[in-house]
Amino acid sequence: MAKTRPGRKDVDSYTIRGTNKIVRAGDCVLMRPSDTSKPPYVARVEKIEQDNRNNVKVRVRWYYRPEESIGGRRQFHGAKELFLSDHYDVQSAHTIEGKCVVHSFKNYTKLENVGAEDYYCRFEYKAATGAFTPDRVAVYCKCEMPYNPDDLMVQCEGCKDWFFVGTILLAWA
Repeated sequence: MAKTRPGRKDVDSYTIRGTNKIVRAGDCVLMRPSDTSKPPYVARVEKIEQDNRNNVKVRVRWYYRPEESIGGRRQFHGAKELFLSDHYDVQSAHTIEGKCVVHSFKNYTKLENVGAEDYYCRFEYKAATGAFTPDRVAVYCKCEMPYNPDDLMVQCEGCKDWFFVGTILLAWA
């Protein structure tokens, strides 16, 4: 964990302005972008500090959306998919709009109801190089694409393979 700078002290929590929601280190948050036409940024709070004037800063580790990555969005990326980056930053706590939950891919696929604040992450991302960890994931279907939880899949009763419904419709056409 980063050291506290002179004139600052670590604090355990921060209450989001205008709400009763409390943010602690380890929580995932939605951060207000400077361009209000863009969706909020998603970050994990690593540390919360307060200076002697009661200004609160948060050290965050950013999540990237697929379209913000070097490779861009691909067909298998789900609408709620994020990549945990190696990009850290210090921001004013006042830019926090709300809390969210970034699930593991496995836990996300088991959710009965996906809420507006639910996201998932299955890759870590190196912002400078565009490299991913892991660099491979399991593929499915005849199209050999990674699983996208936004797409409907069915299992063949004969061969037990899984297929994207769109691929089956194309095969029958």
